[in-house]
Amino acid sequence: MIAYNICIYFVELGIRIASHFNDKVHRMWKGEQESFDVLSRQVDKSARYLWFHAASLGEFEQGRPLMERIRQLYPQYKFLLTFYSPSGYDVRKDYKGADIVCYMPVDTPRNARRFLNLVRPEAAFFIKYEFWYNFLSILKRNNIPVYSVSSIFRPSQIFFRWYAGKYNKVLGCFERFFVQNEESRSLLDGIGISNVEVVGDTRFDRVVQIRDAAKELPVVKSFIADCPDVFVAGSSWPPDEEIFMKYFKEHKGWKLIIAPHVINESHLAQIVSLCGNMKVVRYSDSDEASVAGADVLIIDCFGLLSSIYRYGTVSYVGGGFGVGIHNTLEAAVWNIPVVIGPNNKRFREAQGLLKNGGAFEIQNYEDFVSVMNKLSDADTCAQAGRNAGKYVDSLVGATEKIIRSINL
Repeated sequence: MIAYNICIYFVELGIRIASHFNDKVHRMWKGEQESFDVLSRQVDKSARYLWFHAASLGEFEQGRPLMERIRQLYPQYKFLLTFYSPSGYDVRKDYKGADIVCYMPVDTPRNARRFLNLVRPEAAFFIKYEFWYNFLSILKRNNIPVYSVSSIFRPSQIFFRWYAGKYNKVLGCFERFFVQNEESRSLLDGIGISNVEVVGDTRFDRVVQIRDAAKELPVVKSFIADCPDVFVAGSSWPPDEEIFMKYFKEHKGWKLIIAPHVINESHLAQIVSLCGNMKVVRYSDSDEASVAGADVLIIDCFGLLSSIYRYGTVSYVGGGFGVGIHNTLEAAVWNIPVVIGPNNKRFREAQGLLKNGGAFEIQNYEDFVSVMNKLSDADTCAQAGRNAGKYVDSLVGATEKIIRSINL
């Protein structure tokens, strides 16, 4: 795999150069450089470790139900959690479910050997799309089982192209693939990979966990008091906000809760300007009394969105007019209909919600008006919400299927 290692060298060089100009890349580069210091200080040589690796925050949340379930069943192990991206590490560096949290070192042969000598994991779990050849190869050579969790494969991936070459060997390093759908199993079977089990997506288990652990938010509860129509926009971007704010300036009687994806002063000011004459309050500046007469509540902090969806009549999940929609399951699990933008085709859960009538796609403002007119009927809205909730409930259970198939 000389070509692969040459590519890794240039990736590493690119990260090093970019770290001088981009704060996020700088944090990643610094974290990768410090990872061996962290491991040297924190690894307990007498302990037995399981290693979980997630690229970023989304993959971590996907693997979290499995990690926590294994911890319940196998308390004799300690847990190492590694990230590739700062967006995962920065948010979960203090996660109490792991004994050590750090960045994954760059995937070079030397780093892989050094890592194995320090940690000596008894098993490894790579979440979704993680296929680092040098780390996986050395784990395989040392008979350490590696499991691919909630992975999903598509014909466009390199593994199924004529030019894949020897990189396909990376798939042979896994003890077992726990894939999301039958298409993934079929694609892997087509290149000779048969140690595959279709278990579904552990994200469904995670959103149910979040729903069951959610707490009441008195400020939000006071804001929506005595209002039957509440619109919750989660992870919204300016193109999303321009569409739904235009509608609600013309259609009164709704309470709006907006949790933007990017929280900074310029974006918050932009949202306020779109609200026109509507009374707007920020969550961080409010109490139960001050929000009572407001029309719009802006959530200007992180960590509340998954609980806030419960207060909605209709939800909107942003990102569909950009690189792709955000987490629709966090809304659907609360039995409310979900409205999304057009860039949703790559998201299996969104396609499932659209198919069963729990979600509605819009292409423009006119579509949004049409959908809202439909959902303004209480019975139609309630049925769509039930459809959304049933879809989520029908797909929970991937974690327990994996538990039954791993050997620890």
